[in-house]
Amino acid sequence: MPRTESESTTSGFEDDDVALYPIWGVNSVEEDNSKESSTAKGYMTLRERRQIKLGLRKILPLNVLIPNSKITDKNRKWYEVLKKVWHHKDPWQVFHLDTLEEKLAMRHRYDPIKQRWCQDEIRIKMEDQPFNRGAMRQCFRLKKLSKFCHSDNWLHAGNYVAKKYMESVDRSVYFEDVKLQMDAKLWGEEYNRHNPPKKIDIFQMYVIELIHEPGSPLYHLEHFIEGEYIKYNSNSGFVEDSKQCRHTPQAFSHFTFERSGHEIIVVDIQGVGDLYTDPQIHTEDGIRYGDGNLGTKGMALFFQSHECNEICHALGLEGFDLSEAERQAIIEHHASTPSSATEIRDINLVGHVVSPTLEERTDLKRMLSNSRQRTLSSLSDLGSLPEDEMPKIEKQRCTDSSAPILAISPNGNNSDEGILIDKHLDEDSSDISSIHQPPRSRFLSTSSSDGYAYDTSEGCASSTPSNAASLTKLYEQRLFGLPTRSSRVQSEHVLRSKSCLHTGDSILGQIHHDLAKYHEIGRFACDGDESKIDWQSALFHEEHAAELGVPEAIITMAKIYLMLPHDVLVNCTVPANEENTNKGVEFMLQAAEANDRASMLYMAKAFETGYGLGTKREKSYKSAVHWYQTALLTTDHDDHGEFDATMSDPNYILLAAQAKLYLSGGFGLEKDPNKAGELYSEAADEAMAAMKGQLATKFYMKADEAWAQLDEGQE
Repeated sequence: MPRTESESTTSGFEDDDVALYPIWGVNSVEEDNSKESSTAKGYMTLRERRQIKLGLRKILPLNVLIPNSKITDKNRKWYEVLKKVWHHKDPWQVFHLDTLEEKLAMRHRYDPIKQRWCQDEIRIKMEDQPFNRGAMRQCFRLKKLSKFCHSDNWLHAGNYVAKKYMESVDRSVYFEDVKLQMDAKLWGEEYNRHNPPKKIDIFQMYVIELIHEPGSPLYHLEHFIEGEYIKYNSNSGFVEDSKQCRHTPQAFSHFTFERSGHEIIVVDIQGVGDLYTDPQIHTEDGIRYGDGNLGTKGMALFFQSHECNEICHALGLEGFDLSEAERQAIIEHHASTPSSATEIRDINLVGHVVSPTLEERTDLKRMLSNSRQRTLSSLSDLGSLPEDEMPKIEKQRCTDSSAPILAISPNGNNSDEGILIDKHLDEDSSDISSIHQPPRSRFLSTSSSDGYAYDTSEGCASSTPSNAASLTKLYEQRLFGLPTRSSRVQSEHVLRSKSCLHTGDSILGQIHHDLAKYHEIGRFACDGDESKIDWQSALFHEEHAAELGVPEAIITMAKIYLMLPHDVLVNCTVPANEENTNKGVEFMLQAAEANDRASMLYMAKAFETGYGLGTKREKSYKSAVHWYQTALLTTDHDDHGEFDATMSDPNYILLAAQAKLYLSGGFGLEKDPNKAGELYSEAADEAMAAMKGQLATKFYMKADEAWAQLDEGQE
């Protein structure tokens, strides 16, 4: 129970009159005591502090607790911050939440690293009526005290927002939402680890259960943050374009895509400043993270409206490939929008992004937890490198003792290619194990008028080395495995070539394929007018998808260039000319090599007849037989896991086609009547099994004719 003022007075504590001084006034207490001054002294007793906590004594004015004589140039900024906090009033005081009924709730917290839940009891006071609502949830004001808190002063309890779904949902949805937000919070920590100009954070979110109410209703619980709430982007391509448009939220989304190796992207960034809440995660398979997870389609919508900014470039993120018309549309969209861009003082000190290893990609949460123990700028693992690969250390004398004195050079040339370490070492010291990490760089924003920079005066080490964004590429690969999995098609194509991947398994390719489909349905057409569909952009993305081995895109591009009917981009056409025909044949051959049976049959017939083969290839019975036989053996599935079960060309037709070519010979194929007879006989058996008796009889006759030619030749 709280004590009254009279109880406190008669408590007999010996420390009631112990003086408590401000942290910056301790050194001059004796000096102030020796001076006569009419100004009140900057201290209070323990008794006075207890009375203030209990609300029995008014808090002294700040200028009394901290006299002006104690304010110096060094602590003036802290004083200004304290002054703002001191005079800040509870924004919810007018709602008198302290007068509401106290309730006991069970709080469920999620640990994304250990992937487990823990519970504890809390005391809350919550309004019955919502003060705001969104598309799916409504918000209630709430104050919270811990069950272990010894104070019952609700006036000083923390302000929280409780959120509840307006429509009935399964209870598991609440817990899945918390998992989503806490996983996104891990990605926020990973983003901060790369030393961006402005750090971000994502609200801690819990599930609270009102255990003593009917049905034990569930709510989401978050801290209330006062300020202007802004939605920077959405899960479906929206990008905030008002005067508050900022670079950090968009760069963070782009960062998560590349850092995860294209596995996920965090979007729907919204909140106050750089404190975000209610994000959405798109995964490459569209599984987990609720109905807002749109998979690669959501990723496509983000990149269609994303324009890389200076922070993206500083992090080493590569721009997503867009057509010229799309880029121009983005430029025109943002042309009249004043940007609150972040100016980077030293762009080279931002850590570049590298992709996870194949092992890490199987468990991204494990990767993120491991990343807490290592940073791009950490030198703790350098000892594991071979001596001939160890970055050489060079010392540079500088007239300014506070300037960086150590540079790490990846090739031993000059320190302009290394990283500066703001660490003072003895001249004889060369122990690299004593170095922990370089200092964080400081950046300037348009809203800040001050900042700190390294001294770049003559004679000092340069603060802008060309490769200071990270350590050597060798060191990065030792820490993280693969080089950056870029958002650019060219880089992804090179990576796939090194891995001998020709078709399938390309998330980036699927994103381009989805963009082509979005163009086809008029998603990006002006005013939704389907007559204004940008077919050039659709073709641009479909061709990139084909280059990255998306089977459906390969087949679509082949049929478009060869003027064949197609199911995707149905109304998209190209001029009928020799160049396009050759392109179509190349795509068709690529699809055939990817085990697409229809493409195999096209190439077989093209090599047999010479029609639709383009000008770069010639008629070839040998190649025709190869593709007929390959199609004959394709009975399971293609590289994409699909199979044309219609079998428009049954096996007996393919066997007969090969027999015909062996019987005539030519165009690179040696005549072989015996082989032709065997194939015709096999085709007849297949036709008989398919209940095609008349056709089987025809093939038997053909087989006899072929063997007859063999007999004539022997005579």
